[in-house]
Amino acid sequence: MRTVRRSNTQIGIAMGRTTKTLTVSLPPAVYEEISRLARLEHKTKSELFRDMVRVYEDQLDEERWQRLRRLGRATARKYRLASTKDIENLIHEARGSRT
Repeated sequence: MRTVRRSNTQIGIAMGRTTKTLTVSLPPAVYEEISRLARLEHKTKSELFRDMVRVYEDQLDEERWQRLRRLGRATARKYRLASTKDIENLIHEARGSRT
């Protein structure tokens, strides 16, 4: 089971204020698309932006997991690990003990 990391936006860390203001510059077409999406979803532009940040964070988490899985597969190939028993043997070997 994978542990899901919760971001500061999801946790709702207590600050002096419950929100902070962020001003961004957008091309008019992007602004109009965000406004359209917010209306379509019945959300404010702020709610839509918070949702987009959460989706982006989830994407980053997934990319990190994929990198870890690739590293794990490469390590398994390097040490010729095919089973959990192979991993246990490698650990015992590194610790200088026997199973």
